[in-house]
Amino acid sequence: MTSTPVLASTREELAGLLAAARRSGDCVAFVPTMGALHDGHASLMRTARAATSGPVVVSIFVNPMQFAPTEDLDRYPRTLDADLEVCAAERVDVVFAPAVEEMYPGGFSHGSVHDGVTVAPGQLATILDGESRPGHFDGVLTVVAKLFGLVRPDVAVFGQKDYQQLVLIRRMVRDLCLGIEVVGAETVREPDGLALSSRNRYLDADQRQVATALSRALRAAQERAPYGVPAARWAAMSVLEEAVADGLELDYLALTSPELGEAPEAGEGRILVAARVGTTRLIDNLPIVFDRIAPDARPAGTAFAASTTP
Repeated sequence: MTSTPVLASTREELAGLLAAARRSGDCVAFVPTMGALHDGHASLMRTARAATSGPVVVSIFVNPMQFAPTEDLDRYPRTLDADLEVCAAERVDVVFAPAVEEMYPGGFSHGSVHDGVTVAPGQLATILDGESRPGHFDGVLTVVAKLFGLVRPDVAVFGQKDYQQLVLIRRMVRDLCLGIEVVGAETVREPDGLALSSRNRYLDADQRQVATALSRALRAAQERAPYGVPAARWAAMSVLEEAVADGLELDYLALTSPELGEAPEAGEGRILVAARVGTTRLIDNLPIVFDRIAPDARPAGTAFAASTTP
């Protein structure tokens, strides 16, 4: 355990804590989070720590703009004291934990936020999670842009579990010429394959077992991917079909290019899945490599269908 990181709650406090690093030209590494930190977040902090001998900054902010009025904003866990312990263990230097009024002066409301300047994420934000959660990525990119402006990092680390978010943030950095290196860290998993998520704590024991179908479906698709995109899709859907009988509600299964376009007939791609178990919405994804070493024949009796776009 290291000494506790310095906690900043205002823009002025954050600027003061980073002033020396800016004067000396030290590399600043940044990990944005919404708190409720777990081993997946700790892995991001280790990646950031390895990227610099300068300061590592972690933000903890539950951003209201990325939650629809019907979503679980109030339910989302707030565990600042425990989060500071995680940050201390990973040698984080500064934790920025602002109030909503600090990030949205005058307060936040969905009705008025677009009266000010926000980030429009483009067409890529209308598919997959963006189709299921309209406006979600407007909120994500707007708050990340604000945090980038306040922290002014050289390197920012995000998890690959939120893969669509990672792709969109990289595009924002590129298109707005922000000059930040965006690192995508691999997803950390439980021994049974379930991707770590702050929302996993909402699952009871039976639901947690059902939730492992997401990672099992992705692995099944990886194994069949050498036989082509249809074979990979069928393998994943076969696993998910069984889980639906146990209470899983599939949102989407998508096989895409690494940039979330159309999946190639042969070459690198991505497979992404989202589903609801009880009231808890979960997402997962993995890289995948397609080939065409044999024609795929989908076995009879597999009429199960769900959204598989794009």
